[in-house]
Amino acid sequence: MSFRDCTGRGVRIAVIDSGVSVPHPHIGAVAGGVTIGETGESPVYSDAIGHGTAVMAAIMEKAPGAEYFAVRVFQSSLRTRIEILLRAIEWSVEQRAHLINLSLGTSNPEHAERFAPLIARAAEAGAILISAASALPGSMPGVVAVSEDRDCPRDQFRCVRTSEGLEFSTSGYPRPIPGVPPERNLNGISFAVGNLTGFAARACEGLIQEVPGRNYESVCVELERLASPWRTL
Repeated sequence: MSFRDCTGRGVRIAVIDSGVSVPHPHIGAVAGGVTIGETGESPVYSDAIGHGTAVMAAIMEKAPGAEYFAVRVFQSSLRTRIEILLRAIEWSVEQRAHLINLSLGTSNPEHAERFAPLIARAAEAGAILISAASALPGSMPGVVAVSEDRDCPRDQFRCVRTSEGLEFSTSGYPRPIPGVPPERNLNGISFAVGNLTGFAARACEGLIQEVPGRNYESVCVELERLASPWRTL
């Protein structure tokens, strides 16, 4: 099956963000989800601020055949505590997610030692974290690192080798809204991460018949192959 024809079929994706609005014209079926907050966990994961909905929509656009889980860690603003984020990653691993989209991050270096065992646990379970290259955990080994390229079309991505390893760059724009100029829509690294997760879901589907199991190394190799020098869907 060609990369163009892949839809992410068979791939389970957890989107850790502000939840998701269902129904929404850009959102298809959602398999389940959770809200993780100060008072515990709830099976209700509706989105009150729209960010998670836009991120999931960007992923679904590229991988409509995947299975989606909404993990709500943001309530009324794009802020949460490290303990909540770590539990969200644990929950995603427990749900047997193949890809965990983290359109968020922290610049606090003290959190690295808390992320490290979770990254290892996710790898053992076959889960791959995707996050911003400029923050934790995206800058850590074993996490797919993403940067934003404002000049990159939304249907393309590319791979660069840095001193830290592989880094993928793609558009920081979400799905367009009719009548709304792109610069007035939500945009930024959050959506570059989401767009790359969609590409990764396609790469994962393409690996099913070729590689016994999907892991960080095999997915990065496939993405690098597909991105060189540019890849158009």
